[in-house]
Amino acid sequence: MRSLRERSLRLLEQVQGLIISDYDKGTLSPDLLAALLPDAARRGMPIVVDPKVRLFKYYGAATVVTPNSREAMEAAGMVARTDQEFEEMARRLLKLLGGSSLLITRGERGMLLQEKAGPPILIPATAREVFDVTGAGDTVVATLALALGAGATMQEAALLANRAAGVVVGKVGTATLTVEELLESVKAPEV
Repeated sequence: MRSLRERSLRLLEQVQGLIISDYDKGTLSPDLLAALLPDAARRGMPIVVDPKVRLFKYYGAATVVTPNSREAMEAAGMVARTDQEFEEMARRLLKLLGGSSLLITRGERGMLLQEKAGPPILIPATAREVFDVTGAGDTVVATLALALGAGATMQEAALLANRAAGVVVGKVGTATLTVEELLESVKAPEV
């Protein structure tokens, strides 16, 4: 594990952002996160984390953490069904994280963005037809990181990520997203 930490820290010198996708397979550890996340934060790069519950409290140095609704409920120790319950859960999770922004993906109910300051922002889903949700979370994480790295605000990045996910779920199987598809989605009126 030490060599993974050392290699990862060296690679941070060559990148402009950090994405952590936790699949809960044992590669990520509190020690690795304690080394990587603060170093990436010191460098001023966007840090986007697709979490699992086991290490949730260690993601605090991230720019944004993106649990799905099930992961968020498990991490918060509560069930949320209404928008108000999701908003309360988001505040509870932000307190646990110590200040990171939180973007809860809620499938057909869209997303909920909660930043350190300000009210929660409910973002409606944009998919017209859903064929396959495979890869939607990965699309959200990648789009967030790219947008934040390009200078977007958290709200702008979340709105763009929502549009990107809406395109991907409209395809069958693991799908990619082209720049043209994303631009077309952004220009399209909301449903």
